[in-house]
Amino acid sequence: MTATLTIKDLRVQVEGKEILKGLNLEINQGEVHAIMGPNGSGKSTLAYTLMGHPKYQVTGGSIEFKGQSLLELSPDERARLGIFLAFQYPVAIPGLSLANFLRSAVDAVRGAPANGNGKPALPVAEFRRLLNEKMELLQMDKTFARRYLNEGFSGGEKKRAEILQMAMLEPEIAILDETDSGLDIDALRVVSQGVNALAGPNIGILVITHYQRILNYIKPQFVHVMVQGQIVASGGPELALQLEAEGYDRYLKK
Repeated sequence: MTATLTIKDLRVQVEGKEILKGLNLEINQGEVHAIMGPNGSGKSTLAYTLMGHPKYQVTGGSIEFKGQSLLELSPDERARLGIFLAFQYPVAIPGLSLANFLRSAVDAVRGAPANGNGKPALPVAEFRRLLNEKMELLQMDKTFARRYLNEGFSGGEKKRAEILQMAMLEPEIAILDETDSGLDIDALRVVSQGVNALAGPNIGILVITHYQRILNYIKPQFVHVMVQGQIVASGGPELALQLEAEGYDRYLKK
């Protein structure tokens, strides 16, 4: 059965200010969606709200995944259910290797009683096999896994580490919050290749971005324009090209 993320009339406040003002969106497994919009339109607020950040207060509407409300679930419960968020600004954790971090994350998602999927924690040998398989798929040097999480990483390396997390956790819906932020063209190409390697019928992907350039590499079937906390237009890939050529003025004037 296809997993569906359904957002209806979502209203969200941050420190008493309403940011999302009745947002509607539906994403199915196997689909690639892109949300584009100017600064301050609420794109990152949507990402953090979907993952359950406590700073973002839902004041109306609903978020359902697999027919279950996400609003009462903690971020770790949402992760076990199959939601993943790649951060715009990943945090460095000195002293913790990427491999050990991934092992803990995979065990938490697969092996905890609350995950409801009946999967046991991975044995060490199986985890290593899976890690090597995913790093090969993403064309990553195996020494990368021994480095401390994001410490001394370039912007591109941080984003590749996020995509490796996505590969290891195997979510059904992945949200990429401005993954292209701070990347030069070579790093953008490498990160996009990683996302494309993971795309397929088992994962729905939401790409949040300011610019069309990442969509030259990650091809969405659906593009949405977000302005002032709402989706104001939706279309196919041609909509992103139109925004690149014309900007957001026509939507800001509405």
